[in-house]
Amino acid sequence: MGCARGPKSWMIRTPMPRPFLFGAFFALLITGCVQPHGPRVDSTTLTGKVMVGYQGWFNAEGDGAGRGYNHWTANREPPAPDNVRVDLWPDLREFPAAERFPTRLRHADGTPAEVFSSFRRPTVIRHFAWMEEHGIDGVFLQRFISSLARGTSLAVNNAVLEHVRAGAKRHGRVYALMYDLSGLKPGQADVLIEDWKRLRRETRLTSDPNYLQHRGKPLLALWGCGFLDHDKPRPSLEDWRKIITFLKEDKASGGLAIMLGVPSRWRTLTRDSVADPMLHELIALADVVSPWTPGRYRTPEAATAHASAVWQPDMAWLRERQIDFLPVAFPGFSWHNMKGDPLDAIPRLQGRFFWSQITAAKRAGASMLYVAMFDEVDEGTAIFKVTNTPPVGDGVQFVTYEGLPSDHYLRLTGLAGKVIRGEHPATDELPLPVLTDAAP
Repeated sequence: MGCARGPKSWMIRTPMPRPFLFGAFFALLITGCVQPHGPRVDSTTLTGKVMVGYQGWFNAEGDGAGRGYNHWTANREPPAPDNVRVDLWPDLREFPAAERFPTRLRHADGTPAEVFSSFRRPTVIRHFAWMEEHGIDGVFLQRFISSLARGTSLAVNNAVLEHVRAGAKRHGRVYALMYDLSGLKPGQADVLIEDWKRLRRETRLTSDPNYLQHRGKPLLALWGCGFLDHDKPRPSLEDWRKIITFLKEDKASGGLAIMLGVPSRWRTLTRDSVADPMLHELIALADVVSPWTPGRYRTPEAATAHASAVWQPDMAWLRERQIDFLPVAFPGFSWHNMKGDPLDAIPRLQGRFFWSQITAAKRAGASMLYVAMFDEVDEGTAIFKVTNTPPVGDGVQFVTYEGLPSDHYLRLTGLAGKVIRGEHPATDELPLPVLTDAAP
């Protein structure tokens, strides 16, 4: 997710390959018997939580998924200066050889540059270990409509879901599923409904102790409602009504609490929003509303102004209707290698841009926060461990963490949870030291 969401399409039923079936069985075995290392995050409510978006869409040749270097490059070939599509490079110093995959790029010291694969369960579980270490509550696992259209991608998505379940169980975090409906054509509401019914039946995920509940029901997030976007198909508002109504009344699951990801100007029906009052009717059906703000402001001052001018009246509108408000904070933005735009289009400012949104959300009255994203290196919004010494040569360029420790944004996200819960003051000053000579 970002200023524009990545490529997405939808799904048909396909038989699962045997490696996936074995993996799913093994995941269920793990989720049933491994205890978390530390205190378990309360899974009964979204209130007081900071959740991070988890893409889980990275693959590499040799990882067993059969998708090549998915999302690392434009053509799934090994990353090289002429095909790389990410703007941040992961810090793999903690990764064993079995979780590293070669590229055609090199670091300045001549060592080969390597990437990871989300298809490797230990990698996903390590990500959850980082969340536990830094006090991050959990994830919204992205389930893109478009990526479920083919048997291989469907199996990979389902495998990553099992990895997330295992990671949440082992490290005491929470998770919830987030459908991204970008690319779902009008009249195809049943495609999502059938996928959800199949997932519920085959995985029983909402029965997991670590699956996030809200208002007494399992929470399911639906992203993309009401966006004004002419360059890709989107469901009609009637499709959205059908989907939301079914999920909230789904008798087999006992009904769901629904989080809707909507445009930043949903209340005024302007700018990035469709100008249709029916959007307000749909929002009134939701339990939680989350306006999408990445790319909508570019400086700490603009973020603060947005919270005052937009978030506060949004919250008042929702409060009257007893709907919860989930603002989005993002650390920066860059999609130079994917789109050819300027590098570091929205600078991180050593975390000051990110922190300004966290404090603005708290001051506006938010009791929960969504951080975009944990692992989104495509659009430069990742908060996980990234290196300050990315590959070099042949004109290739990457954004870094400006010499700060690779866990700088994990730490800030953990502190964000304390701010939202009132355990740490919403200070103007960045709460972590700025060490420009820090190791990568």
